[in-house]
Amino acid sequence: MYAVVETGGKQVRVEAGNLLLVERLGGEVGETVDLGRVHLLVDGGRIVAEPGALKGAKVRAVIKAHGRGRKVIAFRYKKRKNIRVKRGHRQPFTQIQVTEILAS
Repeated sequence: MYAVVETGGKQVRVEAGNLLLVERLGGEVGETVDLGRVHLLVDGGRIVAEPGALKGAKVRAVIKAHGRGRKVIAFRYKKRKNIRVKRGHRQPFTQIQVTEILAS
């Protein structure tokens, strides 16, 4: 059984036991979170994609860690104008482990 859920503006395919990195979620390490925006549910040969049928479906996960990704450098310049802008960014993330997929 697997599901496609939306978290942090991205859609992710999840199965029970998966360990994945998502956009930063509120909550402490060890806390259980529900990912409620389920777009697709597949159980063997049964596929559910209708929004009305997925109203009560959710994915439960445990927060394993919080962190920040590797540094990304954004550099802009204009030739012959002595304009240079260098900026660094590290995106915060949450590592979660999916425990169960609950169908409605």
